[in-house]
Amino acid sequence: MQKKNLHPIHLSTEDLPKKSQHIDKLSTKEAISLMIEKQGLAFSAVKDAISEIEKATNAAYLKLSESDKGRLVYAGAGTSARIGVQDGVELPPTFNWPRERILFLVAGGEGAIVQAVENAEDDVNDGAGMVKRFRLNTKDIIIALSASGLTPFTVGALAAARESGALTIGIANNRDTPLLKIANHPILLNTGGEIVAGSTRLTAGTAQKICLNTISTMIMVKMGYVANGMMVSMVPTNEKLRQRKKEIDRVMRKNNK
Repeated sequence: MQKKNLHPIHLSTEDLPKKSQHIDKLSTKEAISLMIEKQGLAFSAVKDAISEIEKATNAAYLKLSESDKGRLVYAGAGTSARIGVQDGVELPPTFNWPRERILFLVAGGEGAIVQAVENAEDDVNDGAGMVKRFRLNTKDIIIALSASGLTPFTVGALAAARESGALTIGIANNRDTPLLKIANHPILLNTGGEIVAGSTRLTAGTAQKICLNTISTMIMVKMGYVANGMMVSMVPTNEKLRQRKKEIDRVMRKNNK
């Protein structure tokens, strides 16, 4: 399926950098400084969305606490999909969140996590099809990420998930886009243009990662997986973590006396 412009809107993430900010014309130091400065805007974009992030986090917590079957589902294509996978796969070892309660809907399938699959993001039916295949329902939460807010696969997945009754959270870096309009809880991360035009793995991706860190961690905190600022349910899978677990247990025993 060919990619369609779902809305005749301006995508700020596609803006060209000013001539004075052409990274290929700057010295290495100047370019690095400019890149760091630009990526710092990701924090401002997330901060501007605090109210929306709070609403989405609270709604997700309430939904997941209603049963022990509800899943935390991530959906996306390309960079956004990989950011979602990175966030989700760390929840079981960090918080002992059940692996069966995490699901990834990735355009092009799991292989696309490490190698781009041509045209995968353009298939709106594949996104919707995955939602049906994995039987998303009223117990589930889906977090769909798309820098453009237009990605057909991701928009299709979110629309189908909402129809299934799942709680839908949409994260995009362009305002007034379909992903944000479909979501129960839209989160705009207004990062603007990139230092390398259209390369949303940079500032837009950084903002998405900060946003996901915040949402998933706060869900785990509210679910009781953190106490006294410590990962009390972590899985000690190596020596460093076993030592950390011992220290956590020691502090918890001391605090409970």
